Amino acid sequence: MQPTLCSRCKKNVAVIFITRLEGGQTKNEGLCLKCARELHIKPVDDVINKMGLSDEELDGLTSEMMEALGNAEGLMDIENSDSDTDDEGKTATFPFLNRLFGNMGGQKPENSAPGGELTPAQSGPEQGGQSQQGPQQAPPRPKKKFLDNYCINLTDRARQGKLDAMIGREEELERVIQILNRRQKNNPCLIGEPGVGKTAIAEGLAQRIALGQVPYKLRDKEVYLLDLTALVAGTQFRGQFESRMKGLIEEIRKTGNIILVIDEVHNIVGAGDAEGSMNAANILKPALSRGEIQVIGATTFTEYRKHIEKDAALERRFQPVTVAEPSIDDSVRILEGIAHYYEECHQVRIPREMCREAVVLSERYITDRYLPDKAIDLIDEACSDVNLKDSSLARIDAAQKEIDDLNKERELLLADTENEHYERLAVIRTTVMQLTDELNALKAHPPELTRENLARVIELWTKIPASTITEDEFERLSKLGDRLREHIVGQDEAIDAVCAAIKRSRVGLQAKRKPVSFIFVGGTGVGKTELVKRLAEDLFNSPESLIRLDMSEFMEKFSVSRIIGSPPGYVGYDEAGQLTEKIRRKPYSVILFDEIEKAHPDVLNVLLQILDDGQITDAHGRKVNFENTIIVMTSNA
Repeated sequence: MQPTLCSRCKKNVAVIFITRLEGGQTKNEGLCLKCARELHIKPVDDVINKMGLSDEELDGLTSEMMEALGNAEGLMDIENSDSDTDDEGKTATFPFLNRLFGNMGGQKPENSAPGGELTPAQSGPEQGGQSQQGPQQAPPRPKKKFLDNYCINLTDRARQGKLDAMIGREEELERVIQILNRRQKNNPCLIGEPGVGKTAIAEGLAQRIALGQVPYKLRDKEVYLLDLTALVAGTQFRGQFESRMKGLIEEIRKTGNIILVIDEVHNIVGAGDAEGSMNAANILKPALSRGEIQVIGATTFTEYRKHIEKDAALERRFQPVTVAEPSIDDSVRILEGIAHYYEECHQVRIPREMCREAVVLSERYITDRYLPDKAIDLIDEACSDVNLKDSSLARIDAAQKEIDDLNKERELLLADTENEHYERLAVIRTTVMQLTDELNALKAHPPELTRENLARVIELWTKIPASTITEDEFERLSKLGDRLREHIVGQDEAIDAVCAAIKRSRVGLQAKRKPVSFIFVGGTGVGKTELVKRLAEDLFNSPESLIRLDMSEFMEKFSVSRIIGSPPGYVGYDEAGQLTEKIRRKPYSVILFDEIEKAHPDVLNVLLQILDDGQITDAHGRKVNFENTIIVMTSNA
């Protein structure tokens, strides 16, 4: 947007706009400060006379205004936010306006100290004799302007009981406290897979500080969680993000007892990065190395390797703390410790045995996520399912609302002293008593989470029928051969071999992490493929669980990329492999490799790894688990 020039001198930028009538028509004119002074416009004269500006100073302000607005083309909207003030750590958009109107409205003088005190040059004999007139006032507590705007106080939230309790993780928390107690480079970085509880450790530290269960040196600390989105939002002009970061670091340094938690700490590497500017990581490096601020980072292995390990200077300032996936017993203990939060939220009782059941089911059937996150999500969604389907819970809310409405009506009737409402008050009292008894009876017997509810959620996630999970597998598998013989006649030997291998796998006699595998060899039309189809339908109640790959399509060397995906630098790298992607989406399937003798040897090498290890790494580095699949290869040879 081109700045409007003065309509009188045609040289300077117009800052005063007036409307006047000329010949019955309304005309809008813009004037610069100098022309407005020459025309003796009263509001402008009053301001300039009050400030005592001379003509030379007025010319200087006009020149500075022209220079500042010279680069303003293309800016269509200037946000009127706190980033446009001359506060400490902030960059003003128009500094000349702040100097022009800085002394108005009771603001501090230009050469005053940052805290508002007068400098020695301004202090006179009256200020110098203040100690003789009365006791000297204590210095005011520093205002946490940046911390309040761009951070969340976890310690206050812990004192208010708004954080979930941290169960376990004693070893990792002890290491974090040990690193925080160092003199330099006292910045732990929690590294672990998604969902293992990295952020919970930082919240657990805030809870320990709130309860005073930390070493003496950490008792007066406060834990703040950085909101990086709020820090970046609204930084339109170059230098605003850097000034916010500078102000935040300076405020943390002055306060002296702040521990800053940066979740997804790898984001600081690119935050604020632009041509000619500094990103957050480079701004933080000097303060981190000198120990002026303390930061607890949290990120995953992949992001740590991709962003932080590339910057060796940033990496050495953080001390990595590996957060491993908890064991099944530890996960059960975590769920038992936080189950009451979900009981209060969903109004559903969670038996202790359901905590172990949720961990076991999630560990067995959900292979692409990590404990305890997947077990917690399973409990949460199962309780939500019970809450939505139980009519008594809806009645509890309705009865409570009726009681509240009747109590309000009773208060209004009692406040009305002119009329008598004895009959209505008696009806209200009786109704409230009945509703209260009903409410107490409903709350005394809340719905209970069962294994069937967990199985239903597992079915929605993994597409495995709930009956397959809840039914006793030993009884069901004992009749597998009879059900297959109803459809396949004359192949008793193959059916017996298939049933025996599946039973060994289910009862745990087979080596773990290996899929059940067969090779069916026979002539055309004897029932090899039909047996596989019936097996998939019986085990998973759906013929769609069969993944069939015709090996006549995998006779070339490059066809191995169709299974695991194309390697980097080749066409189709962004697309997933045909087999690996299907198994990632549906880990319980029957895989049929038809006419295996036609496959290329490289394809057979991939199959060897699947059969031997039970898993394979696709082109993107993701591990695909084949442990719960049944692999069948057929051949005419």
